[in-house]
Amino acid sequence: MIRLQGVTPEQRQLLFNLNQKYLYEMTNYYDDPLDEWGNLHYGHFDEYFTDTARTALLIYDDDALAGFAMLNPYSYFGGKTDHVMAEFTVFPMYRRRHLATGAAEAIFECCPGRWEVKFNEKNAAARSLWTRVTARYAPTVRRLSDEETVLCFAVE
Repeated sequence: MIRLQGVTPEQRQLLFNLNQKYLYEMTNYYDDPLDEWGNLHYGHFDEYFTDTARTALLIYDDDALAGFAMLNPYSYFGGKTDHVMAEFTVFPMYRRRHLATGAAEAIFECCPGRWEVKFNEKNAAARSLWTRVTARYAPTVRRLSDEETVLCFAVE
């Protein structure tokens, strides 16, 4: 069973570690350099612990930690939105069990409003997931760049 849990300040290092694994995976699509400590930079990380408009969630499969999501209300286009899926991942060992689909649906159910979800066009798995999961909301498809697409939709 999928369970979502808000990240607490005490879990900051856990989220940092999980985010590093995710950012490493994203180097397949983005050319992000390592810092002097061998980490990939995530510019808004600290704000998830200081900006009350940002939310980080841990995704569990029963009691097993399976991924995370990071949400904020800051539109890619400067418009009015309630939720932006800034980061989302379910780690590889859980992907073939439809956990990402269930986790995304659970997040949308608990966070109604106007949404934006971005993916890199080269990331076929993300494109497939977000196209499938958001289809019932009839999203508007907008291009952020040649490589990035944003789905805009409302969850009632």
